Amino acid sequence: MQTIQINELQTDEEIMAAFPVMRQLRKHLDEPTYLDLVQDAMANDHYRMFALYMDNQLAAVVGFKPMITLYYGRFVWVCDLVTDAGVRSNGHGERLLSFVHTWAEEHNYESVALSSGLQREDAHRFYEKKMDYAKVSYVFRHSLTEQ
Repeated sequence: MQTIQINELQTDEEIMAAFPVMRQLRKHLDEPTYLDLVQDAMANDHYRMFALYMDNQLAAVVGFKPMITLYYGRFVWVCDLVTDAGVRSNGHGERLLSFVHTWAEEHNYESVALSSGLQREDAHRFYEKKMDYAKVSYVFRHSLTEQ
């Protein structure tokens, strides 16, 4: 029988242990940049990271932050959610995202929101069909460094 547990990643060692899985989603990051961004987000933006372990092996990672906006009110924004390619389609993403839903409810947040790249059609099906998310907007970005 498989043992599944979800733990918060807080130390640099725990955060770095998640890098190989996170890199599958955030291919543009190298290790030093990843660690620096996670540390900065944790220190300044209430960012939290949790990992799902299957039989003590890191299988999936989620990063999120509680937020308040006039549009959504009090909500949790999922910044990153990725399951290791070798163990996808085993319910790990569903378990981890359900964990975020429970965390949000327990901390009195009204909803959970996220964005997903236009090309990630499998992820969109997962969010809409499996997790009951509604498409409510487009996300636009204007880079100040790329011209």
